[in-house]
Amino acid sequence: MSTTAGPVDVDALRARLDRATAAASTAGLDALLIAPGSDLRYLIGAGGASFERLTCLVLPVGGTPLLVVPKLEHPGYADVPTDALGVDVATWVDGEDPYALVKKALKGTRHAVSDMMPALHNLRLKDVVGGEQVLAGPVLRELRMRKDAAEVAALRKAGAAIDRVHARMAEWLRPGRTEREVGADIAAAIVAEGHVLAEFVIVGSGPNGASPHHDVSDRVIEHGDVVVVDIGGPVAEGYNSDSTRTYAVGEPREPDVWETYAVLQAAQRAAVEAVRPGVTCAAVDAAAREVIAAAGFGDRFVHRTGHGIGLDVHEEPYIVDGNDLPLEPGMAFSVEPGIYLPGRWGARIEDIVIATADGAESVNNRPHELVVLPA
Repeated sequence: MSTTAGPVDVDALRARLDRATAAASTAGLDALLIAPGSDLRYLIGAGGASFERLTCLVLPVGGTPLLVVPKLEHPGYADVPTDALGVDVATWVDGEDPYALVKKALKGTRHAVSDMMPALHNLRLKDVVGGEQVLAGPVLRELRMRKDAAEVAALRKAGAAIDRVHARMAEWLRPGRTEREVGADIAAAIVAEGHVLAEFVIVGSGPNGASPHHDVSDRVIEHGDVVVVDIGGPVAEGYNSDSTRTYAVGEPREPDVWETYAVLQAAQRAAVEAVRPGVTCAAVDAAAREVIAAAGFGDRFVHRTGHGIGLDVHEEPYIVDGNDLPLEPGMAFSVEPGIYLPGRWGARIEDIVIATADGAESVNNRPHELVVLPA
C-alpha cells in the first residue's frame, strides 16, 4: 500500500531537502538520519511506518541522499519521485545488514537522528555507525514551524472539514445516549466530511468535561449537561484539524455556567487578538491566562494555551509560559484555553490559527458561544 497521499509537489520537496541539509550544515552536523513518520513525510512526501526492519532516509551534508528501505516495503514508497528528488534508494533483504548501508553513505562523525526513531534502530545505528548522535528535532522544527502556501491551504481544508462536523452536533448529542455512542457517530462524520480518519474524539459530558484529555466513556448524557467536544484528524494531504466547542444539552443544570463561560470566551478572544509577528508564544499564553486568573479561575486552567499543528497534531511552536519564541507569519497553532471545575463540569474553546503579516487567520469559524442543543 502506498505511504503517500495526494499529488506530490516535486519542487517543494526538493526545496525542503535542500533546506534541511543546509540547516544541518549550519548546526555543525554531518548528516540527518530520518526514520518513518512526519519528518520523513515532510521531506519526501511519504511517511511510512517504523517496524523491526530499518527504514531510514540518510541526508548527508555535501552528499547524495539515500533512502534505505526493506525490499518487501519498497512498494509502499513507489509514489515517491526519488529520481526527480535526487534520492538514491538502497533496498535490503532479511539476513543483510541495513545499518552498514547507512554507514557507507555517511561522512563525518556528528549525526542527528529523528526524535521519534525507535530505540531498536537508534541504538543499533550508534553501535554500527559510531560517532556522536544528537536529535534532529531542533533542525527540522525550524523548517516545519513555518508553513508554506500549500500547507496553509491544507490546514484551511482541514479546518473547514472539522467545522462541518461541529455544525452537525445536534444530530448525535442528546440525553439518553452514552459518550461512546456519540463519539462513534462523530468519528464516522469526521471521515464523511473529508478526513482520512478520526485521529481523536473527546466527548466529555458533565463531570467528565473537567478532565481535559478525557476520551469517551459509557456515561449516559443527561439533560442539562455541559459537554466538551474536542475532535480532529488528517485530510488527504496529511495536515490535521483540531477544534473544540462546548455544548449544553438543554438549559445548563449548573447555575454558574453562563457567567463562567463568558470568562472563557473573553480569554480565547484575547489570546487570538494578541497574535501577530514578533509577539512571543509566552505572551499569547499570558493573554488568555490573565483573563481567566482575574476572574478567579487561575487554578482551573491547567494546561498550555496551545500547540503547533501540521503533519502532527502536536508540534512546534507551543503556546506556553516560558516559550520566548517570537511568532512569524506561517506559524500555525491552536488557541484553546479551558476552565475545569472537578466533579462538576468543564469548558474549552479551540481554534487553529495561522500567524499572518499583521495578525491571525483562524481556519475554524464555528460560533464561540455556548451552543444549547435541543434536549
